[in-house]
Amino acid sequence: MNTPPHFLKLADRSPQQYRALFDRTRELKERRRRHLVDATLTGRTLGMIFEKASTRTRLSFEAAISQLGGHAVVLPYSESQLARGEPLTDTARVVSSYVDAIVMRTFGEARLHAFVDAATVPVINGLTDEGHPIQLVADLFTIEEKLGGVQGKKVAFIGDGCSNMARSFIEAARLFDFELRLARPSAFKPPREEAEAAHAHLQETESPAEAVQGADVIVTDVWTSMGQEAETARRNQAFNGFCVDGALLRLASPRAIVMHCLPAHRGEEISAEVIDGSQSVVFEEAENRLHVQKALLEQILFYGS
Repeated sequence: MNTPPHFLKLADRSPQQYRALFDRTRELKERRRRHLVDATLTGRTLGMIFEKASTRTRLSFEAAISQLGGHAVVLPYSESQLARGEPLTDTARVVSSYVDAIVMRTFGEARLHAFVDAATVPVINGLTDEGHPIQLVADLFTIEEKLGGVQGKKVAFIGDGCSNMARSFIEAARLFDFELRLARPSAFKPPREEAEAAHAHLQETESPAEAVQGADVIVTDVWTSMGQEAETARRNQAFNGFCVDGALLRLASPRAIVMHCLPAHRGEEISAEVIDGSQSVVFEEAENRLHVQKALLEQILFYGS
């Protein structure tokens, strides 16, 4: 039996597949702007299982398959039998028999893989504690769109080095051949094996100013992720001085762009003047989730892996 073309991490796609994905994303985005209708996924159903709260992931995937002629069914954890103790593997087998692909947004990656092992249709990682690959694809597309490609660029990530966004950027740096400068407090380093796998593509520092010096892209994220709310006070103290503000932005390249996967806490990890400023691409980055996910759904369901 062939393994379904899952998308669980960035390495699940080849450079050629990403090139095709980005080219199709650009085409779909332009068609959306021209109000043209596509129906490539007519009759296809996307199941979405959410064990974590979501705004952009849920709405963008629902809109994506709907705009391609398909249909989405959302199953929040609290409304499912999972909340009453049904085995995850049983849910995976049953849901696979109803839909053509599944988006799962959950906590630990082990839970995602347990689900995938029992599923018989493609599964897309909608976020785990360890990574957020679908967001990274939208981010990489946005960088290409704005700066003409990510290869060789200097990308500064300011924040928690063990967060899912930082860890996905670490994976991306090696695969897409860019320099990632990770500025994080000493207690928030990424897992050693992931940092070592990035080799020379990753530079770590405790100085945001050092990281952004001459950078082409500045990325930040919330200091307290979902499930870490009890640590908020400790984290706010640890990340004091890590806010991406106007003074920090001025150290980057004059053409640098600023990114944030949202939701954002203005005045904490990013200032209002920066997120709402002329160098911010945050809201187009969010829009690009829609277009990238349309192309990915087509690649998985129509064109194949």
